[in-house]
Amino acid sequence: MSSTAAEDRYHYAVIERALKLIDEGGPGMTLDDLAARMGMSAAHFQRVFSQWVGVSPKRYQQYLTLDHARRLLADRFTVLETSLATGLSGGGRLHDLFLRWEAMSPGDFAKGGEGLRIYWGWFESPFGPALVMGTEKGICGVGFAAEMGEEGAMGDLVSRWPKADFVEDPMMLRPWVLSAFGSSTPANSDTPLYLIGAPFHIKVWEALLRIPTGHVTTYSQLACAVGHPTAVRAVGTAVGRNPISWLIPCHRALRKSGGLGGYHWGLPVKRAMLAWEAARSDAESDANRRASS
Repeated sequence: MSSTAAEDRYHYAVIERALKLIDEGGPGMTLDDLAARMGMSAAHFQRVFSQWVGVSPKRYQQYLTLDHARRLLADRFTVLETSLATGLSGGGRLHDLFLRWEAMSPGDFAKGGEGLRIYWGWFESPFGPALVMGTEKGICGVGFAAEMGEEGAMGDLVSRWPKADFVEDPMMLRPWVLSAFGSSTPANSDTPLYLIGAPFHIKVWEALLRIPTGHVTTYSQLACAVGHPTAVRAVGTAVGRNPISWLIPCHRALRKSGGLGGYHWGLPVKRAMLAWEAARSDAESDANRRASS
């Protein structure tokens, strides 16, 4: 393993543990407490954390308060119909993560993955151990084991395509994974996605990809965006069936009330993702304001 790869792995592990501690400890967890738990000096920990999350540990704690989702919905609600009509997706996931995607044909999807070779591997991520799966065309699955465990996450994704041939090969997936989780990969690299799902599901996932970074939407708005305003329950099912978590941001779908709603990989993971993105979005906005002043 190269020194850069080893450093990335180490930093992923640090951030994973730190986010969990902050989530559990709340605002009473000080910088010195966190650094000591990480076995690092306060200055070193703050530097690593700020590099990966975009803000200091103290400021990140503010994004994990119980009413954060409601504030997101009030301040950063995206009306997807407008986003689609005005091309707002240029500021969303497709742009920020340099994503490109294609979808499996409905006929091939109906075969349950028969004849498809899917590579898989475990990776560190800021949100706990991540199981990543992909074909030669791109990433087709991302699951998180922090809440359901590695065996549960593996069984969950494998069951999506029961007739596929699964081959463990993390090195084949590694460049895409590093790009996906925001490592020091070149900015002009991209992360290809291969969407494997029913046509209606793919339509919902495409709408999720168009939510700008740092924003959220509701299940009812997603239903309107895909042309089925009364199919809120079906849209919720499609969101829950999204196999490519984080990259297709199903964590950004909230209830009208501002409640988090459900999340397939556990609500603590969803809360951490929303806080992570809001923190990085705010940090980028602050940097742009300073640069223009």
